[in-house]
Amino acid sequence: MQFNIVKISASLLLGLAAIFPATAQDLRRPAQHNANHEDLLAMQKTISSEIKLQETLDYMDGIFKEEEAPENDLYETYKNDRTVNPFRNSEVPETATIDVSEFCMPTMGYVTSPYGYRPRFRRMHKGIDLKVQIGDTIRAAFSGYVRLTNFERRGYGNYVILSHNDGFETIYGHLSKFLVKSGQYVKAGTPIALGGNTGRSTGPHLHFETRFMGYAINPAAIFDFENKTTHTDTYTFNKSTFKNARDYSPKSRSTKSLASGKSTKSKGGTYTVRKGDNLGKIARAHGTTVAAIKRANGLKSDNLSIGQRLKL
Repeated sequence: MQFNIVKISASLLLGLAAIFPATAQDLRRPAQHNANHEDLLAMQKTISSEIKLQETLDYMDGIFKEEEAPENDLYETYKNDRTVNPFRNSEVPETATIDVSEFCMPTMGYVTSPYGYRPRFRRMHKGIDLKVQIGDTIRAAFSGYVRLTNFERRGYGNYVILSHNDGFETIYGHLSKFLVKSGQYVKAGTPIALGGNTGRSTGPHLHFETRFMGYAINPAAIFDFENKTTHTDTYTFNKSTFKNARDYSPKSRSTKSLASGKSTKSKGGTYTVRKGDNLGKIARAHGTTVAAIKRANGLKSDNLSIGQRLKL
C-alpha cells in the first residue's frame, strides 16, 4: 500500500511538471509587483530637501529645554582647593597658542548638550556632553599627566583631570571606572576611564571640558565633533573669544562666503598633513584649490607625507 502511494505521488508530480514546465530560474515577480516597487523608488526623496533649518533649530531648542541642570563649575566650587584648582592666583595671559595637532577623540559619541549659558538654570554649561554607554572606553584627548582622579557627588561624579602643556587641561566627568592613577603619563588615545552615569546625571554621557589655566574653553572651538577631528593644528586662546565655537567645515565656509559675497580663498597659514589626507581634502577644508596649494609649496605631484607642513 505504501508503494502505491509513492507511485501515485510521483505520477502526480510528473503530471504537474508537464502542465507547469517553468523552472526556479524562470520564475519572476508579477509585473504589478515590479511596477509598485518602481513607484516606491520613484517617490523616495532626498531627506535634506525635507528638513528645514527653522524646524531643526526648533527641535534642538526643544531638546535643550528638557536637558538636566548643568554641573556646578568644578574650579569655582573648589576654588580654594589647590588640588582641584591650582590656578586660583595665577596671572592668565590675554592670549596663548596651544598645540592640538596630536589628538584623539575622547569618545566617538555624538553631542547631546553643547557648551553655553542655560537661561533656565541661570548658569553656564562649562563643557560639552557626548553620548556614551556605561562601560564605553574614554580616551585621553591629548598627551599629558593625570593630575587628578576624584569623585564629586554634586555634579561630575567620578572625574579625571589631565594636564597637558602650560596650563592646558581636559576634564572627563560622570565616569564609571578609572583606568589611570594620579601622576601617570598618558599619550593621546590612551584609555583613561569607562563611561558612566555617576554624579548629577540622568543618563549615561561624558561631560568633557577643555580649559586653559582654569578658563573653560568651548570644546567646539578646538574640536569638530561632527567630523571627529580638530579644526586646526593649533588653538589660540583669547580672553575675549574663548567661549566661541568654530566651524571650519567646507560646507559652512562655502555658505558664509556665498552669503557675504566674499571669496573663499584661504587667508594663509600652514597645515600639517595627517593620515588619510590628500590635496583635494585639504583644499576643500581651507577654502582653496589643489593648484594653489601645489603652487605655494612648489609641489610637482599630488603625493603627500604624514607630518609634512603645507603653506595655505
